[in-house]
Amino acid sequence: MSTQSSPGLAGEVRLVPKLGLLGLVVFGVSYMAPMIVVSIFGIIAEASRGATPTAYAAGTIAMLLTGLSYGTLARRFPEAGSVYTYASRLLGGHIGFLSGWALLLDYFFLPAVAWLIQSLYLNVQFPAIPVWGWLVLNIVITTAINIVGIVVADRVNRVLLAAAVIAIVAVIAVAGYYATSHHTTSPATAFWSHSTTFGAVMAGAAITAYSFLGFDAVSTLSEETHDAQRNIPRGIVLTVLAGGLIFVITSFVMQWAHPGFSFQDVSTAGFEVDKQTGGKTFANIVNTIGIVGGFASCIAVQASTSRLLYVMGRDGVFPRRVFGYLHPRFRTPVWNLILVGVVALFALKLSLDTATSFINFGAFLAFVVVNLCVLKLWNETRKSGSDDRPGAGATTGRAVIAVLGAIVDGYLLTKLSHTAILLGISWLAIGVAYLAWLTRGFHKAPPRMHIDSIDHDSAPEDETVVA
Repeated sequence: MSTQSSPGLAGEVRLVPKLGLLGLVVFGVSYMAPMIVVSIFGIIAEASRGATPTAYAAGTIAMLLTGLSYGTLARRFPEAGSVYTYASRLLGGHIGFLSGWALLLDYFFLPAVAWLIQSLYLNVQFPAIPVWGWLVLNIVITTAINIVGIVVADRVNRVLLAAAVIAIVAVIAVAGYYATSHHTTSPATAFWSHSTTFGAVMAGAAITAYSFLGFDAVSTLSEETHDAQRNIPRGIVLTVLAGGLIFVITSFVMQWAHPGFSFQDVSTAGFEVDKQTGGKTFANIVNTIGIVGGFASCIAVQASTSRLLYVMGRDGVFPRRVFGYLHPRFRTPVWNLILVGVVALFALKLSLDTATSFINFGAFLAFVVVNLCVLKLWNETRKSGSDDRPGAGATTGRAVIAVLGAIVDGYLLTKLSHTAILLGISWLAIGVAYLAWLTRGFHKAPPRMHIDSIDHDSAPEDETVVA
């Protein structure tokens, strides 16, 4: 990798591999915020006509297809940057830039939404502090943790994720006991009732896919992971499977305890079911733990966003001195972390529906591009005859998976609202304009990815690794 002259730039201070497979899975599941299965239970139940676990199972399969494609590319390109890196290498700099730009819809606005939701729930539980107060506090604490380093963030994530898992286990146990004690209906009705149709399940699956957003963020930690070519692909797939298992089991017992899709308020149906099965005190406790556990998601979301901005800054897509800067001691993209926090201060002015529309458009478009990248890699592999070399290319089986993944993701993209599609296209138009300026009217190539080999297992000799 080329060396920069200014202290702290990418050439002198590098991201350091400190995470293992378990840390990656914890990061990915934390990013997805597993308690979301309780929060949006009513919405999925209504859409699927009382077959929430079936909808989640279908969503898991859909996301697993793209997860396998991410794994194929992460094995071939063990670097930070996610779809931006893959598209730049395989589809060209222009497509790579626009892919990264689209992904920013997901990554850049998701932290603001995560912090805002967290602050809203905290305000409901503790109204003495206004929403803006909780928002500022959340941003400051999360940013401080991420600046200190990925190892500290990983440790905090493990504690907070453990709290969320305990709450989910409690929900499963209490709802399961209630279902077996108070109902004579068969457990099978939770998967398919007399009101359920295939179309309804697919509609529910399209919504459940949003619960998985974040599994792809594991790929942004490639340069901070030991044996990235082996652990990143496994981490992505295991994150999807772990999240899917949590979602299916939890939604099953909740649907069994509360058959059908009739609720007093669909948006708070999860709290309603918790109150029905365990009482008001139990519901309040689960809600509180869910708020605390959600903080882990905020940490993971901000960390992954800062890494994407770092890679784009390192490559000169954005000003390198700011976006490509790493703190010389903590080895973290400190200015990017601060920038994400500052932008999130405007979250109070955002409509959650609008912000979610941005996120969903960017995510599904990026998923389609990832699958197209696998097809391009397969074509190169086929021509070079490198099928049998581990990590060198993509097999025909992976190409078939990529085709299925692209179809599913494209279908989900079309299920977004007209507002989401309009906002997404507008964002892409801004990206095209910026790319035109960056390349002097497309007369020069956009900044290229650094292609020199990177030592992922050790830091430069003249630097000290700080945990």
